[in-house]
Formats: sequence, structure tokens, C-alpha cells
Amino acid sequence: MQKKEIKDEKLNSNHHTLFKSRVEVKEIKLSANTYKKEPAHTKYRLFIDSFMEKERGLHEIFNELWNAQEFDTLELRINSRGGLVNEGSQFYSVIKNKFHNRTTTILDSCGYSMGALTFCMGDKRIITPRSDLMFHDYSGGISGKGGEIKSRYKHSAKHLRAFFKDVILENKFLSKSEFKSMLIGQDFWMDAKELCKRGIATHVLVDGQEISAKKYLKKVKK
Repeated sequence: MQKKEIKDEKLNSNHHTLFKSRVEVKEIKLSANTYKKEPAHTKYRLFIDSFMEKERGLHEIFNELWNAQEFDTLELRINSRGGLVNEGSQFYSVIKNKFHNRTTTILDSCGYSMGALTFCMGDKRIITPRSDLMFHDYSGGISGKGGEIKSRYKHSAKHLRAFFKDVILENKFLSKSEFKSMLIGQDFWMDAKELCKRGIATHVLVDGQEISAKKYLKKVKK
């Protein structure tokens, strides 16, 4: 049975666009006499730019994602220099609770700061030979009375760094010493080869073909 997709609606925010398509039931051949049936589902594809939705927010997009069904899949295509961490943490919540083991992230171009963290949230993580990624600590500012500034900073630092730890350190994308260095100001820049070596990328798109990160590393060594 052939895969059939019917284009559905799209939703736009200032910096992101969500597309939906319906994928009908299909059979996947596993061996000569063995087949697996993939149920009908909705495929969500979200193009991600800056995490800076200050005016409209992402209510419509997140409402669509939180209404996803059991077999629906999510694909995040990232070309982002970062932005608001709180917005990125909303993506983390919806991925963990609605699309667990059914999320693919694709680094179409660059993923810096929050863009890098979002790429790391995928179960399958695809790059191209020109993909570029950067981890660094958060930046921001606090105003108010002296006591408020101190308590707010303390809470924010603890909260945000715990989030960074869950995404980066728990997956061993940086070593413990590297993570500590990141928290005191060091930036970590990575090209396609480095992303594959560290296991941050699981697959690479090369000339229209998707190959494993291990196969790509062998290819670039030749």
C-alpha cells in the first residue's frame, strides 16, 4: 500500500509555521514474509525560526500539538539563532508528553542557543553537511528592588540550568567538565563532523539520501 498524504491547513506565528498532512495506513516490509502495518496518523511539520513570539504567542500552534493523537508524529525543521528559553521549554513539554519517541528534529541550517537545545530534543536528529550548532549559557537581565533581583536571579539560574542539564548533560552531548565550562561562559561550536562524533546527530542528509551518522563519519574520512 502506497503512502498517501493529503495537505491540510497551516498555522503561522511571527516566527514559526506549522503544516499538517494526513498519512494513510501503509504496510512496511520487514522481511520476505513479514510486514508491519503503520496506522493512519497526522504528520505535523513545524518550521522554527527565532524563539521570540512576544506579540502573538504560540497558542494556536501549541493547541494543535496538544490535541495530537496516539500515533501522530512531529517534525521540527530548525534554522534558528535562539531566543526565549521559556518558549523553548514549551516545545520540550509537548514533545515529552504528546510526541514521546515520535519526534524528528532536522537542522536545516544553524541551531544556536535555544535552537541547539530544540534540535537535541528529537528522538531522531538529522543534519546536513553544512549544519552548524552552538551551545552556550543563557543571557538576560533583571530589574527591581535589591532583594527581588537577588532572589529572582537565584531562582532563574537554578531553573534554567536544570533545564539545560536535562537536555544536554543527561544525553551526554557535553561532558561534565564541558558543561561546567559552558555555565561560566564558554561557547561550544560544532560542525557536522563533530555533531556526528558526539552522537548529537543520528543521521545526515547527503545528496538526497539519509545515512547514519556512523556511515557519514566513514565517508568523510576517505
